[in-house]
Amino acid sequence: MARKHSAVSEEVGRRIAQLRARTGVSARALAECADMDLTNYQRIERGAGNPTISTLLQIATALEVDVSELVVGLRPEDLQNGRYPYGYSEASERRRARTAY
Repeated sequence: MARKHSAVSEEVGRRIAQLRARTGVSARALAECADMDLTNYQRIERGAGNPTISTLLQIATALEVDVSELVVGLRPEDLQNGRYPYGYSEASERRRARTAY
């Protein structure tokens, strides 16, 4: 069964593809500049990959942009279903709510 990719992965991939299109560089050339395997790069650009920070930095460096351009504006709501992060200031309140049942 095919797994749906998260909105975050899809958005990051879309941004990478857009930036690459602006440069006029092929995926093969960009993957080489990023010191990555072409197949892995293409998966990330399609939104099918889940790149590490290091990988995003490699891609941003190859695109000659700041890595923040790849992730700015993404929100917790964009994460895959079932992922519900919250700030550390809410942690004790959430623990109390769980033990109140």
